[in-house]
Amino acid sequence: MPVITLTTDLGLKDHYVSVVKGAILSQLPEVTIVDVSHEVTPFDMFNAAYILKNAFANFPPGSVHILGVNAQADPESPFIGVQAQGHFFIGTDDGTFSLLFDLQPDLIVDLNIKAEPHLISFPLKDIFVKAACHLARGGTLEIIGTRKESFRERTMFRPVTEGNILKGTIIYIDSYGNAISNISRAMIKEAARGRDFSISFARYTIDTISTTYNEVTSGEMLAIFNSGGYLELAINQGKTTLVGMKYGSTITITFNE
Repeated sequence: MPVITLTTDLGLKDHYVSVVKGAILSQLPEVTIVDVSHEVTPFDMFNAAYILKNAFANFPPGSVHILGVNAQADPESPFIGVQAQGHFFIGTDDGTFSLLFDLQPDLIVDLNIKAEPHLISFPLKDIFVKAACHLARGGTLEIIGTRKESFRERTMFRPVTEGNILKGTIIYIDSYGNAISNISRAMIKEAARGRDFSISFARYTIDTISTTYNEVTSGEMLAIFNSGGYLELAINQGKTTLVGMKYGSTITITFNE
């Protein structure tokens, strides 16, 4: 059974998500539609890339992922289709895709699907859906697009090492108020080389990485590696935003001599 996922900033208050789903089902009644998220921060490509990057690999090969954030084309940001890691992606070439993949995709195309002039105000429904349903039926990107060599590049904040210090930033705050950093387990292991270390942020210091949230008492701060392998700061049954953590906040890891 074909799978189409949706990652958008449409929210759930209005009728927009149901319109997109209705358009998909009208073209492909047997499809399975999965909501990755409709609560992406509006127009925030970094937020969108983080969410979809941590979700898409869990779906069956051949799944089609609609990335409906900033879904308005202009000469600098056309609509594109991408084939990568056994999956298909439809979205805007605004730099989001460069944040989504660690390796070069297998194929990138500029979509040649055109919407009716009176429908162009909602291309997520009238262009992205047509492309996604074509792919979900077993069609190819070459039929609906023109091959291109690359997509637009954006740069994500990257951790930096200065002597015995590794500095990173918060790149995502989830709905529980947990603050996810751009520092991975592998980065810490490589920098530590067996040494102990402490994690400093927002006037707090932690010297232990927990394996579960319940290792600390309710209301206590902790550090943990999330399912994606990135360092996460949390408060057991609380929100790190209460102590000033936000997108872009700095984390400092200091390794012992």
